[in-house]
Amino acid sequence: MTASLATAPAALALTKRPRIGFLGVGWIGRHRMQAMLETGLVEAAAVADPSHEMMAEALKLAPDAEPASGLEALLAQDLDGVVIATPSALHAAQSIQALEAGVSVFCQKPLGRTEAEVRAVVEAARRADRLLAVDLSYRFTEGMQRIRDLIVAGELGEPFAADLVFHNAYGPDKPWFYDPALSGGGCVMDLGVHLVDLALWALDFPRVGRVSSSLVAGGAPLDGRTDTVEDYAVATLDLESGAVVRVACSWRLQAGCDADISAAFYGTGGGALMRNVGGSFYDFTTERMAGNSRETISAPPEAWGGRAAADWARRLAAGEGFDPENERLIEVTRVLDRIYGR
Repeated sequence: MTASLATAPAALALTKRPRIGFLGVGWIGRHRMQAMLETGLVEAAAVADPSHEMMAEALKLAPDAEPASGLEALLAQDLDGVVIATPSALHAAQSIQALEAGVSVFCQKPLGRTEAEVRAVVEAARRADRLLAVDLSYRFTEGMQRIRDLIVAGELGEPFAADLVFHNAYGPDKPWFYDPALSGGGCVMDLGVHLVDLALWALDFPRVGRVSSSLVAGGAPLDGRTDTVEDYAVATLDLESGAVVRVACSWRLQAGCDADISAAFYGTGGGALMRNVGGSFYDFTTERMAGNSRETISAPPEAWGGRAAADWARRLAAGEGFDPENERLIEVTRVLDRIYGR
């Protein structure tokens, strides 16, 4: 998987563009819509959202798209793909419904609340031979692309440790995020999914041995409570190779800035670190490290947020079907389940 957005080849330009439906067009749904449309490879055929205001904003981006009342109405529009940006509890069922209708899916994270839900979606994509992708957008930052390349090429030596952090000074503003039955979990499900995915992806999906974690809600241990979700979490993944991965994430942490985000990887021959700049959610600098020296290998500005969406659009336009790499989505969610003690 690469972050490059190639210009449409001449052969694709002569064929009909895939028709895409957008289910959920809040800020992130519209941002991903714009990224896809800017490729010039797909057409926004229909949009659906319970908010009339959000629908109106989406139709400014795609004035020829048909307004729809929901997923069933979208699927009646002869679509090739659907983009799902709805509450987490709906992702798995809506993805399966679209896939079983023969429609490819690009879904916001998490794809499902549990390993069982994610596995069901992946199996539906396999049966339908349709393209499935999840908006794991941090993979598409230049910094993480460079770090992964260094690790794969052996330029950091043998990896033995990784530390990944995502602390957010804010918390979600929608009540369903705080209901474990609807969200599947708190900051781990919301932010930690990116950290676990980045660690496993960068290290080429090693086998995970022991997983230990501490989950905190309102400054006290969560201790199995089912009336709320964690707002701070630390987890350690002991890999079967002997390497150790530590992840930490939170909502509403007194961090002194909007966000503290970093991904550091250490090997026997060097290290690499991607870190946000000045508390930004969007600007990252990446350094390669050796001993007490550092070399900057990527720096802002960089428009990376829509690259995962644009990549899916490009692959859909190229006629791609089921991707066996979707099995990795199951592995990531299995680790999340273990962090939650499920």
